Amino acid sequence: MADVLSGRRRRENRRSILRLVVVLLLVLVASGVFLVINAFDPLLVLPYRLPSLGAMLCVGWASGVSTVMFQTVTGNRILTPSVLGLDALYALLQVVLLLVLGAAGLSSLPDLGAFVLTLLVMIGVSVALMGAVLGARRSVTTLVLLGIVLGTFLRSGTTFIQRLLDPNDFLILQDRLFASFGSINLDLLVLSLVLTVAVSILAIRELRALDVVALGPDIATALGVDHRRISRRVMFMVAVLVSVSTALVGPIMFLGLLVAHLAYWAAGTNRHVVTVPMAALVAMLVLVTGQTVLAHVLDADNVLSVIIEFLGGLTLIALIISSRRRS
Repeated sequence: MADVLSGRRRRENRRSILRLVVVLLLVLVASGVFLVINAFDPLLVLPYRLPSLGAMLCVGWASGVSTVMFQTVTGNRILTPSVLGLDALYALLQVVLLLVLGAAGLSSLPDLGAFVLTLLVMIGVSVALMGAVLGARRSVTTLVLLGIVLGTFLRSGTTFIQRLLDPNDFLILQDRLFASFGSINLDLLVLSLVLTVAVSILAIRELRALDVVALGPDIATALGVDHRRISRRVMFMVAVLVSVSTALVGPIMFLGLLVAHLAYWAAGTNRHVVTVPMAALVAMLVLVTGQTVLAHVLDADNVLSVIIEFLGGLTLIALIISSRRRS
C-alpha cells in the first residue's frame, strides 16, 4: 500500500513539475516576443522595454502569490486582497497629495519619494489594522469585513474629493489611478523586486503549512499547526506584496482573482508548492501577453488594466453564480 501511494505521489509530482515548466516556457517566449516585436533594432528598444517587462513580471508574481495565500487563509476562493481596501487607500492618498501639493507640486515630486511614501502609508495602515484586529485575537474574517468597510469609506471620500477638483487636475489624477506599464522608473523597479523577492522567500517557508491551514482552523490546530500565527504572517506578506505592486504601477483589483482560478485549473492539485508558483507564472503570462498584443499589435497601450478588470469581474460573477448553484 505504501509503495502504491509513493508511486502515485511521484507521478503527481512529475505532472506538476511538467505543468510548471510548460507555463514557465510560455512566459519566457512571451517575454522574448515583447522585447523584440516591431523593433527594427532590438538593441535600441531594450533599454525602454526591459523596465516594462520587469514591472510586469514583478506585479504578476506579487499578485499571483498574494491572492492564492490570501484565499487559503480566508478559506474563500472568491475573495481577493483588494477587499482589504489597499487600492482605495492608494487612490485617496493620490487625491490628498494632489490637493496638498497641486498639479505642479505632484509632478515635481521625486518618483522615489512618492513611491516610498505610498509604500509606507499602505503597509503602515495594514499593520495597524492587523494589529488591532488579530492582536485582539479576532478571526481573519473580522479583518476582511473591517477591510471592506474601510475600503467603502475611503472610496466614498475619494469620490467626494474628486468632485471638487479642477478638470485639469482630475485628468492628472486619472492617469495615476489606472495601472500602467508604459514608463517605469528603474530605481523603483529595483526596490520593488528586492521587496518582492524577500517576501517570496519568507512565503516559501509557509507553503507546506498552508496545505494544512486550508483544511480549516479546527483541523489545522488538531494537526499541530498554529492557524492564528500562520494567518498573521501570511496576511502581513500579502499586505506587503499588494502594496509594492500597487505603488509601482497602480491598482489592478481583479488580476489576482483571474489568475488564481486559472492556476487552480492548470495546476491540477491543491498543494501550495504548486498552486502558488503556478498563479505567479500565469499572472506573468497574462500581463506580458496582454501588453504585447495591446501595445504592439492593436496600438492600445493603456487599456490592459481595463480589460483585466472586465475579465476579472466576469470571473467573479461566474464564481458567485456557480457557488449558488452548488449550494
